[in-house]
Amino acid sequence: MLLSVIAFIVFLLLGVPIAFSLGSASVVFLLLKEIPLGLIAQRLFTGIDVFPFMAIPFFVLAGELMNGAGITKRLVSLANVFVGRMKGGLGQVNIVTSMFFAGITGSAVADTSAIGSMLIPAMIEEGFDDDFSAAVTCSSSVIGPIIPPSIPMVIYSLVSSTSIAALFLAGMIPGILLGFSLMVVNWIISTKRNYPRADRWPTFREMFAAGVHGIIPMMMPLIILGGILLGVFTATEASAVAVVYALVIGLFVYRKLDWKTIKGAFLVTAKTSGVVFLVIAASNVFNWSLVVEEVPVRMALFVSEIFTNRYTLLLAINVVLLIVGTFMEGTAAIIILVPILIPITAPFGIDPVMLGAIVVLNLMIGLITPPVGLCLYVVCGITKLSIERVSKAVLPFLAAEIVTLLLVTYIEPLSMFLPRLFGYVQ
Repeated sequence: MLLSVIAFIVFLLLGVPIAFSLGSASVVFLLLKEIPLGLIAQRLFTGIDVFPFMAIPFFVLAGELMNGAGITKRLVSLANVFVGRMKGGLGQVNIVTSMFFAGITGSAVADTSAIGSMLIPAMIEEGFDDDFSAAVTCSSSVIGPIIPPSIPMVIYSLVSSTSIAALFLAGMIPGILLGFSLMVVNWIISTKRNYPRADRWPTFREMFAAGVHGIIPMMMPLIILGGILLGVFTATEASAVAVVYALVIGLFVYRKLDWKTIKGAFLVTAKTSGVVFLVIAASNVFNWSLVVEEVPVRMALFVSEIFTNRYTLLLAINVVLLIVGTFMEGTAAIIILVPILIPITAPFGIDPVMLGAIVVLNLMIGLITPPVGLCLYVVCGITKLSIERVSKAVLPFLAAEIVTLLLVTYIEPLSMFLPRLFGYVQ
């Protein structure tokens, strides 16, 4: 098993895509154990032959359709009503828009691209530094996969056999807390650098118009979460309902969707889902080899001998996940690590739902840290700035996110209050 793990790490360092690295490492294991390679085809199929996985392409498609319908401008107008007059107004609007956007797409990269393309040029024109504008945008995009709907939460749910609804609820308070922490950092820096704010409060007519236009896309997360909690439909069915809602809004309410946009949304969804499912399928083979070698059980015994309480264990898990998040894409990390983390944390009384909130928050922070920080590369593409300059500007926001992570880790009600309130956790 050690050789296959070494092979996996070597393939990653060579730049081989994560799915093929997992598959190649699995081949090494099978060859060493003289197990027929035909097993690979079987495990690849069983890895994705899971009906709830259908939620992933549907949620991606719903987000793409809503984005194509032009929701970004409407969410920005709605956010401006609430926080435009605060110090560093456009920075605050950027963060609050990301919080709204999170409830619709659940994708940090989509958030960065859509909001960054609109607000980064506007912030620079208003007098904000270009690197600060980029840092605010990519830092706030981390909120996307925390507030439901969340694709990483769906994947965690299926890997850990945990309720999707419980995980969605567990992400609500941490996501909002994360947004507020970033707003505080933005306010402090904006005050120090004397960044501008909106010169007047919006009129009642402007507020009414922003509310009317903004409430329509904001109904999507309410429909998704409300329908699941009320038992009207499952999470998979909710994702399909979200697509229908996005189509109706885009075609008949906003009238911004055309067949070209819809075709583009389907193509993006196919590419994104294809990558995710390929990783899931390949990791199923790799995880099978871990189970055969009893790695999770051995790791659990090893950890129980080293750590005497849950607090030091949680700290160690955070450190490991933050490091992993800087080098590995979040979906792959969840699929590989969660089957190991669940048996390790169970003896310490750490609920899988709480662990899910911690794991996803950790790995999403990796989206703004080099060398694999996808959101960093998106804003660098928009601003034409170097990765080093943007990474330096991100540091204050990164610190706020790590503080939020520690609060969520050690103050259990932040992630568990809502799941308990709705009866998903005892």
